[in-house]
Formats: sequence, structure tokens, C-alpha cells
Amino acid sequence: MAPVVDTDLGAERRLTGAFFLVAFVALFVGVVTGLFQGLSHAGVDLYSWLTPLVKSYYHGLSLHGVMNVLVWTTFFICGFVPFMAARAYQRPLASRALGWATFGLMVVGLLIAGIPLLQNNATVMFTFYPPMKAHWAFYVGLTLVVVGTWLVTLNLVLTHRAWRRQHPKARTPLPAMMALVTFIMWTIASLGLAAEMLVLLIPWSLGWVQGVNPLLARTLFWFTGHPIVYFWLLPVYLSWYTLVPRQAGGRLFSDPMARASFLLFLLLSTPVGFHHQYTDPGIEQGWKLVHTFFTFAVFFPSLLTFFNVVASLEIGARARGGKGLIAWFGKLPWGDPSLAAQVLAMLTFTFGGIGGLINASHSMNLLVHNTTYIVGHFHLTVGTAVTLSFMGITYWLVPVLVGRGLWSRRLALTQAWLWTVGMALFSYALHSLGLQGMPRRTWIAMATYTQPEWGELTPLIGIGGAIMFVSAMLYFLNLLLTWLASQEPAPIPVEFADAVSGPEAAPVFLDRLRPWLVLSAIFIFVAYAPTLIHMILETSANVSGFRVW
Repeated sequence: MAPVVDTDLGAERRLTGAFFLVAFVALFVGVVTGLFQGLSHAGVDLYSWLTPLVKSYYHGLSLHGVMNVLVWTTFFICGFVPFMAARAYQRPLASRALGWATFGLMVVGLLIAGIPLLQNNATVMFTFYPPMKAHWAFYVGLTLVVVGTWLVTLNLVLTHRAWRRQHPKARTPLPAMMALVTFIMWTIASLGLAAEMLVLLIPWSLGWVQGVNPLLARTLFWFTGHPIVYFWLLPVYLSWYTLVPRQAGGRLFSDPMARASFLLFLLLSTPVGFHHQYTDPGIEQGWKLVHTFFTFAVFFPSLLTFFNVVASLEIGARARGGKGLIAWFGKLPWGDPSLAAQVLAMLTFTFGGIGGLINASHSMNLLVHNTTYIVGHFHLTVGTAVTLSFMGITYWLVPVLVGRGLWSRRLALTQAWLWTVGMALFSYALHSLGLQGMPRRTWIAMATYTQPEWGELTPLIGIGGAIMFVSAMLYFLNLLLTWLASQEPAPIPVEFADAVSGPEAAPVFLDRLRPWLVLSAIFIFVAYAPTLIHMILETSANVSGFRVW
């Protein structure tokens, strides 16, 4: 007789809610400082009024980047993905105690890193390139957060093994397989960041060593820095593949194609970091070319995702009476704010993906490198494809967690559309200004080399940023009122979508991770080992640190 499995996921809901609470606080801080950044570009200086809290433009930029790019995303994912896995396995996580210990460790790490960040002792932006030096606590705290994500991976692996013992011949449920691949990919990719912190930055910031190797540090950072994009995106794809088709009233087009795309992300996400270092000396052009090929290769599973998800939406729309080659799109249930937010994120991400191909091209990258074009690009990706999708997910998941219906669907729809319009203005201006040569990571309002034509577009940055700020405040208001004041009944969780081509049609090798992990290790070794060995043996860690604030 098979053992009885406890399918009550009340503890997982509480754990998810705890992670979400921290994520929302981080998003709030990031959105507020983001408004300051946007208005500063438009010529409206709020920093002189905020000196006791935000010491400078660069202090605000560091707060904005760390809170939005690193904390909001990571805590949301660590709450959302394990909960989806538990639902797919129809069993609780293998260790609820480990889940809460993970949360505690990550919060402690965040507090340790956050204190110097708030005190202007870690104004090094979210990339924290040396030789700019932060307080040692910033590096230690971020490292603890990364270690926490490894514990999430451990819990998912243990949960999968427990499920597999009871289902030795069954195919892994698609959402659970996606959850597992997401965190395994991230664990592999985050080894670069961990090495940078433990071997280079923490000993250096504590004064145990006198110098640092900036090029090696940058290379280890981008070992993690580009795969983190897929750590953000794969949970979004989990929703787009397994939940959005059901919300659209249809079915997933192909389960095997979805599995193949995730395995390709596992295989190709990591050996791509040099396309962020095309202008860095000390890396041979041949190895940069290798990473270019890998970067274009990783675009292929994104194309699979685009085809599969759009086909799934079309199935739902046509079931609702949609017709024509394009007109069916209007038959999607646009009155559902959860679906509307995610479909708007998909549309915006189309432009972000195209921009990513430009960034990956060696010759084109040289035109936009370190300009505001890059800022416009990643606001389309992490700022909309990821963030707006996460917002859409919370419109059904937070009501489930708190046991109350969403306070206002109309307000949620308004918020999603405002974010999309604001981002369109904001990103258009940044892309255009980047093509005109405006640098990124720069306090443009204080620069002496601005061009007259920049002034025609910089107001759009402030206007777009202000619209997104209003959108974010409506988002927080709606969630807060849902928690405290909603009289709507508790909703039924969104069920996972069935597939036209189901898991039984998938080849067995798509359900075996070990061969893909071996291939991934080989690709990473080929792409990185020669350059890293050369840097370690032939370059010196002799650059002293400094503060520029």
C-alpha cells in the first residue's frame, strides 16, 4: 500500500506569503527610488530634498537596482516556484522546516546587506564592479541570500525524490519539472557569483588581501549575471505555459515542446556571459565569438516558447469565438486582470527579445554598449516581461493566499495598462537616447557634455517613470485592500492547463535531467575554463579599492 500523502498545502501558502511580503517591500523601495531616477533624467531634482535618506543619484540608483533587480525577483521566485511545484506534485514540500529556515536565512542576509546599502556604504549599484568597494556586510549578506536559493533547490530535489519513489514510472508533472529545472539552472549559474564573493570580494572588503582582480571579478559576475535573466524568466514561462492557457479558456499546445525548451535553457543559459564583456580587454576575441554563438543559440528555446504560448492563446481565443489570422487575439478574456497583465507582458517582451539580439551581436553591441539603450532593454525584460507577469500572477495567487477575492478587478486592469503605457514611453526614450550616445550609469542632470537633442526625449523618461509609479501604487493599494478589506469570497486557485499534445507524447529523455546536466557542464567548461585559467594564472589581484561617493 502506498503511504498516505498530506495534500494540505496550508504551510506552503504561509511560506509563499512570507516570501511575497518581503518581495513587495523591496519592490516598493525600488519603485520609489526609480521615480527619483526617471524625474532626474527629466530635469526634476528630488535628491536635494531627500539628502537625509538618499545621499545622491548614485545612492538612489544602487537602492533601485538592488531592491528591484535582485531582491524583488529572488524572493518572489522563492515563494512562487516551490508552491507551484507542491501543487503539481500534489504533496507538501519534503521539508517545511527547511523551507522556513531558508526564508529566515535569506531575510537575515537581506538585512545584513541592506543596512550598509541604506547607509550609503554600498553605493556600488547592483553589478558591484570592483574596484568600487562596498562595506563587507553587503557582500556577506548577498552571499547568504544566494545560499538560501540553494536550499530552495535542495528542498525541490528532495520533494521530487519523494514523489518519484511513489510514482517510479510516471512522467514528472510539467510545472514541477519546470520548477526543478529553474532552480538547478540557477544553482549552477550562481556558482560564479559565489566564487566572486567568497574568493575575491569578501576577503578584499575585510582587508585580508590588499588588492582585487577587476577583470576576473567581472567575468565571474557575468558567469551568473546573464543566466540570472533566465532565473527571472523561467518562473514567468512556468505561468505562461501551465496557467495562462487555462486562464485563456484553452489548452497548452505542446507539453513535449515546453519540456524541450526548459531543458535547452538548462543547457545554454550559462555559457553566454562574454557578450556582456565585448569591450573588456584580457579576453580573447575567439572566446567572445564562442559566447556569441551560445547567446544566439539560447534564443532558440525562447522562439519555441513564443510559438507554443501564442498557439495556446489562439486555442483559447478560438474556443471563445475568435476568428481570422489576427482578430482572434481580441477574443482573449481581457477582463481578467491576471491574464491581461501577462499577455501585455508578452507583447512588451517581444521588443525586449529583439533588442537582446542586438546586444548579442558583436558589431551592434559596440554601438549601444554602456548607453541608455541597455537600460531601456532590461526595463522591457525584467521591468515588464518579468515584473508585470509577476503582478498578473499575484492577482490570482494573493487572493488564494489571504482567503479573500481581489478587491477590484477594474483597478487591477487599469494598473496593468498604465504600466504598459508608462514603460512604452520610458523605454522608447531610453532606446532612442542610447542610439544618440547618452551613457548609462550617469547622473545626466549634472553632466557637462549633454547634447541639445537629448532634451527632446528626456522628459519622456520622467513621464513614463511617473506613470509606472502611479501604476505601482495602484497595485500595492489593490493588494492591501484585498488583504484587509475585501468582501469577495476566496477564489479557487487557477488549475494547470491540459495539453493538446500531452506528456505521454514526450520522449523519455525529456524527463531525465542527468544527461542534460552533463552536457551543460561540458558546455560551461569549454566556454569558460580556458579564459578563467588564463586570468587566474596570468593576471594579478593588485588593484586597491575606493569609494566614489
